[in-house]
Amino acid sequence: MLLDATSDQNFFRSTTAQYLTTHVPVTVIRALREHPDGYDEDYWRRGADLGWTSLLAEDDGQGVSGRPLVDLTLLAYEFGRHSAPGPLVPVNVVAAALHETASHPDVLEELRSGSAIATWCYAEPPPHHTLGAHGLRIRVDGSDLVIDGVKRPVESAQSAQYFLVSGQSEDGLTQVLVPAHTPGISVTPLRSIDLVRRFGTVVFDNVRVPGGAAVGELGAAAERIERQLQVALVVQCAEAVGAMQVGFDMTVGWAADRYAFGRPLNSYQALKHRFADMKSWLEASHAIADTAAAAVADRRPDADSLASAAQAYIGQHSVELLQDCVQLHGGIGLTFEHDLHLFLRRATMNRMLHGTPSEHRRRIANRVVEERISA
Repeated sequence: MLLDATSDQNFFRSTTAQYLTTHVPVTVIRALREHPDGYDEDYWRRGADLGWTSLLAEDDGQGVSGRPLVDLTLLAYEFGRHSAPGPLVPVNVVAAALHETASHPDVLEELRSGSAIATWCYAEPPPHHTLGAHGLRIRVDGSDLVIDGVKRPVESAQSAQYFLVSGQSEDGLTQVLVPAHTPGISVTPLRSIDLVRRFGTVVFDNVRVPGGAAVGELGAAAERIERQLQVALVVQCAEAVGAMQVGFDMTVGWAADRYAFGRPLNSYQALKHRFADMKSWLEASHAIADTAAAAVADRRPDADSLASAAQAYIGQHSVELLQDCVQLHGGIGLTFEHDLHLFLRRATMNRMLHGTPSEHRRRIANRVVEERISA
């Protein structure tokens, strides 16, 4: 990530890396497998003190480097390298939404301090499961808003105190911040391939909230939701690249130390070709993740296409690379005791969130067609 990172950025990233190494080594990650939230509250609060939750919600909007979103991807990269727990993506998406709309300042302060968790209710189950589809309904009833629908999967649904909910209203797409204890909300946990990330199905059954719960104007959330999707994509892509990097380094070290027929594994030409392919995927993933993050941070016109390109490429090749790493380790790579599966789990989970690679390739193609028609 970021070959030209500043000294401040490197210090910022290394601080998080040291914290994760100390507090959530792989032995702790395995122990957290049975934890209901996947992480301890004190761990998250101390991470908030390190800046995990406030980069996109600072008044000056500068962060460490002048591009707070790019700085956030550096943290996400370390999360991927450590397979770290915690709702980094949804909390920052919600914090950014509240900050940009200047709404719910008390909740925003809770998120910044790490004393509360908010999650992003974006995706939905069939028949509204395609990228960008919204079946959930938000209607006006006097001075209240009434919410009906289902969101799935929702990260940290069981541990969140607030839900940022996207849905269709009479005037268009609308977002509402809903306390998790509001009557009519039910959460059903889902099984996750990731050991420390928790997901759930959230059902909103005639949920009534005051009109002040709206985030921004009613019916005017389409651009904000698109922006939130772009932010979520570049952060999770940076995390996947971190998982790819550590898996690749681990496998290169293994191939250099492991001998077969009196020679190190990395001396065999067939394996050299496989390592060359993996290295090319890894370097390309670094490049496209950084490019997409810069484009989204600068709000460039091509930000949506680059974010989709990053998810399409990294979503596919991260899993392919890490599966190759498992195979190159032989039988030991398939064991639970080996660490490789932790990173393969993280990349596999990220591949499925916020649109699959095929959905994002289709999204890019549709955009190209639209541009040519309008030209």
